This record gives sequence, structure tokens and C-alpha cells, in this order.
Amino acid sequence: MHKTAKQKQILAVCLAGGFTTMLDNSVLNIAVPALRSTLDADPTQIQWIVAGYSLAFGLALIPGGRLGDLRGRKPFFVTGIALFVAAGLLAATATTPWVLVAVRLLQGAGAGLVNSQMIGTLQDVFTGPARTRALGMYQVTCAVAIALGPPLGGALIALAGPEWGWRLAFLISAPSGLATLVLAIRHLPTPVPRTTTARTTLDPLGLLLTAAITVTVMLPFVQPATLGSKLALGVAAVALTGVLVLWQRHYAATGRQPLIHPALPRSAPYTLGTLTAMCQFGAALASSLVLVMFLQDGLGLSPLAASAVTLPSAVAMAVVSSFAWRAVQRFGRHVVPLGLCLALGALLLSGLAALYAPSGWLPALLALGQLCTGAASGLTVSPNQAQVLRYAPAEAAGVAGGILQMSQRIAAAVGISAISGIYLNSSPTTPNTAFFHATLACLAVVSASLVLALLANRSTPRSEDDPSAMTGRQVSGTHRGS
Repeated sequence: MHKTAKQKQILAVCLAGGFTTMLDNSVLNIAVPALRSTLDADPTQIQWIVAGYSLAFGLALIPGGRLGDLRGRKPFFVTGIALFVAAGLLAATATTPWVLVAVRLLQGAGAGLVNSQMIGTLQDVFTGPARTRALGMYQVTCAVAIALGPPLGGALIALAGPEWGWRLAFLISAPSGLATLVLAIRHLPTPVPRTTTARTTLDPLGLLLTAAITVTVMLPFVQPATLGSKLALGVAAVALTGVLVLWQRHYAATGRQPLIHPALPRSAPYTLGTLTAMCQFGAALASSLVLVMFLQDGLGLSPLAASAVTLPSAVAMAVVSSFAWRAVQRFGRHVVPLGLCLALGALLLSGLAALYAPSGWLPALLALGQLCTGAASGLTVSPNQAQVLRYAPAEAAGVAGGILQMSQRIAAAVGISAISGIYLNSSPTTPNTAFFHATLACLAVVSASLVLALLANRSTPRSEDDPSAMTGRQVSGTHRGS
């Protein structure tokens, strides 16, 4: 078969995988209130259902990518998509919240395994401008899935009712998942054995320590805790972080590749940019979930009406993302702080509207806030990732994107736990105030992201402030960490 035709088939498989995993994730948010009521789930269980997926997704990325490098990407892509579809079917039949938590962890791991192979496959198969176009199509496909998820979920709940609606929402990605599975078996390249051994490329203890740190940070937000227990968990998180740092140094000293390449933290632009992305990504996912719950539980909107309020965000992100590089060409590294300032304005508008706007105007004002939020994400996400990966040390370039993506997913798990906890644990008689408090927490996190972005800009050489430095090579690197 002609090389170009084969590349198109591989691209179709990767786009289908991205669409399937992103569609499932975006549908769930709109179904959370229905799920919560029919399963009688408490706030802790809801937080684990949503945040656990992001946690498992993030933790699966690095080992999944390395296993793909080692044994070939096809078997792990197929395994990941099969696990993802099977877990979705189990989720649709769950009768207790904790069963759903366990299944969502499995589904998140499957999605992480799939996504690590997709990005790696696109990097393997395409080069130069073709790689940039392929990765750009991948981003657009994910944006379309994010935009379609809420209205589809809302329509299912409206047609089938709360009990069956959220179950159907878990099944909505099954047809595309099965089609992706068949296409992957037929069209993905046959694995090529590598000479490197698994022992030298995996860091299971590093991964376990990372998971333990993340869960330790999450626990005060998802479980009732006294001041003493919170302090104990804080001390434990610091101690585990110290152990992780020491282990990574030891692992690298033995000549093996640690979970976090030791060269990455030494690059200030990479480190600060990654922290910027973590704060932005965690706040964005958490605020989206809280908004959906507020629209349905607080304002009494139907799932379909709530999805109409959130739709402008996905549309604006897709549109602005396609023009973001023109803004980068004009304003250079200042685009990211500008986007974060817009995000702060959108959050402030939404929070104040919840407190002071007449109830009849509130959905329209929140939709306007979502429009600004989506535009802010379009200006922030891809340009920041390109800047981050541009300054990844050469010896760690292969893992820089994976670490960035894993960091974002872990931040999402913590952010969803903390910020949704503020909303869910507030008095149910004052949903507007609870939403305002959760929005203030998001404001604080995005403000931290803005400070980090400004510090990242200051840490880059002035000679490279010229926006023309954003070449096609950096653009392609952007999508590796998305």
C-alpha cells in the first residue's frame, strides 16, 4: 500500500481513539447530578468518580508510553481501548457508587494507555509539516468531542430520564470505541521489537510514590478530616515527595531512566511552564464540573439546558485555538498571560453574577462567562505547551511531553477534589454562595498560574522573546503534552 494511504489510515485510528476517550469524559460532567441522585452518592463518592478517572489517566501515561516504546504501540493501544470500552459497559450497570469509582479508575487507566500510544504513534509515523498537521487534526477532533459531549448527554437524560440517562451516557462512546478497536487491529503498524529491556525503562516505585503523593494531597478534600489529620497528611505528602526526589536521583545514578528525568527540573522555563499548565488545567476542569452541578442542582435547569450554557466554552476554545498561532506571532510569549487574565475575568464575572444577577439573567451571563473561558483556554493551552516543550532539555525531549500531560492530569485530580468539595460540602440551601466560594478557589488557582506564567517568561532569554521562534517543530511538540 502507498505510504500516504497507510498514514491516513493510522491517522484515522488515532483520531478515533482521541474522539472516543474525550467524548466519554465530556458527557459525564453533564450526567453527574443525575448520577448523584439516582445512586444516592455522597460528595466523597462523586469526587472519586470524577477525580479518580483523571488520576488513573495521568498515572498510566508514562508507563504506557515507555511500554509502547519498548514493545510496540499496537498491542497497548488495542488493550487500552478494549479496557476503556469494557469499563464503560460496567459503569453503565453499576448499582453502587463505590463500584462506579472502581470502574472509573479502570476506565481512566485505559484512556491513559490509549492516549500515550496515540501521541507516540503520530510522532513515529509523521515528520515535519505532516506531523504538525496530524497533531493539529488530533486537537481539533478532541475539541469537537468536548463540544458534542454535553448536548448529547443532556439529550440522553432528557429522553430517558435520570436513572437511564446517565447509564446511557456511559454507553455513548461504546460504538466509536468498538470501531476504533477494529480499525486499530487492522491498520496500526506491526510492533517492532526493541533491544532495550523493560527493567531499564520502567520506574514502578517512582510511579507508586507519585500516586501516593497525589492521593495524600486529595484526601483532606474528599474525606472528612480534623485539623490534626490534615496536618498529618500534609507532613506525609512532604515526606513522600522527599522520598520520590531521592529515589529518582538513585534510579538515574544506576543508569536507568527514572519516571521524571533529572534534567527536566533543572530547566526553569520547563518547570515553571509545567506548573502554569497544571494550575490552569486543574482549575478549568474543576470549574466546569462545579458549573454543571450548579446549573442543575442550584438553578434547576434540565441537563439539556445546562449543556447549552456550557457549549460556548468548547466552541470558543476550538475556534480560538485555530487562530492562536497568529496571536503568538504578534504578541509572542505574552499570549499566555493575556489568556490567563481573560480567564480571571471570566471567573470573576461568573462568581459575581451568581451572587448579584437576577435569576432570569443568570444562565445568559454564565454562558457569556463560558464563552470567555473557552477563548482564554484557546489562547493559553497550546501556546504554553509549545513554550514549555521548547525549553525541555535535549536529553529529556522524549519524555517531556508525557511528564507535562501526566502533571496536568494529576493536577486535575487534585483540583476537582478540592474545588468540587468546596461546592458539594457547602449548605445545600445556598447554592449560589457555594458556587461563588468554589469560583473564588478557581480564581486563586488561576492567579497562581498567571504568576507562574510571568515568572516563566522572565526565565526565558530575551533574545528568544521574538514570536517567530514558534516554529513548526515547537507546534508539534505542543500536542504531545496536550
